[in-house]
Amino acid sequence: MATLLRKIGLIRLHNRDTEDPKHHHNHRGGGGGQQSASLRGKGGAKSGGHKPQQQQHPAGGAGDASPGPGKGKGKRAAELAQRDKPPQPAAGAAGAASGGGPRERAAGARAGPGPAAAAAAAAAGGSLVPAARQQHCTQVRSRRLMKELQDIARLSDRFISVELVDESLFDWNVKLHQVDKDSVLWQDMKETNTEFILLNLTFPDNFPFSPPFMRVLSPRLENGYVLDGGAICMELLTPRGWSSAYTVEAVMRQFAASLVKGQCTVDV
Repeated sequence: MATLLRKIGLIRLHNRDTEDPKHHHNHRGGGGGQQSASLRGKGGAKSGGHKPQQQQHPAGGAGDASPGPGKGKGKRAAELAQRDKPPQPAAGAAGAASGGGPRERAAGARAGPGPAAAAAAAAAGGSLVPAARQQHCTQVRSRRLMKELQDIARLSDRFISVELVDESLFDWNVKLHQVDKDSVLWQDMKETNTEFILLNLTFPDNFPFSPPFMRVLSPRLENGYVLDGGAICMELLTPRGWSSAYTVEAVMRQFAASLVKGQCTVDV
């Protein structure tokens, strides 16, 4: 019986040793190493027996670093075309001149005008300022002279009368009908049957801020501040002596007084 029990114990010890994890691990590791070694051996044999093939590319192909004859000619033609291309205008000028779509016009507006466009705009602006000023001066002069004509037409003593030269509002022929009746000039006018003294008045662009040009047309007068050719020497008719408040009627009355004061006579 005791012998039987010892045999059973030995069988159990043997089974326990065979079922130990470490034992199984070592066994599996050894088998895997042999299997991997055999695989490496097979791979080495295959790699040793296989020769790598060199990749070959045809001349002038995509893989060749040096361009072929056809590609070199195409590149040279592109360089020549780029060199001969005319210079492009500035973005602002191109967008404004071409009148392209909304995107082109918007790009041109953001870029601003080119130098030529800016110079043209400056020149145009410089010419517009004098033109507007000229128009304003013409309007002021016209309104003033229309009022002067209306005032002269309402004179009760018929001291002077006005005729427009060639229907121009700025060129007048004025007839002076009366001077001091106690003067030598009045006596000469009676003796020579001279009914009036004819004068010409030309109004400049900046009238009434500048005096008119006035001269005697007929008859021929001597003394009385009237020079040869009919020019009149009066401080009132100079830029220094002139005032925009002077009217044509007031100027003519002052002239009539200067004729008497200077003892003017009619040259027969």
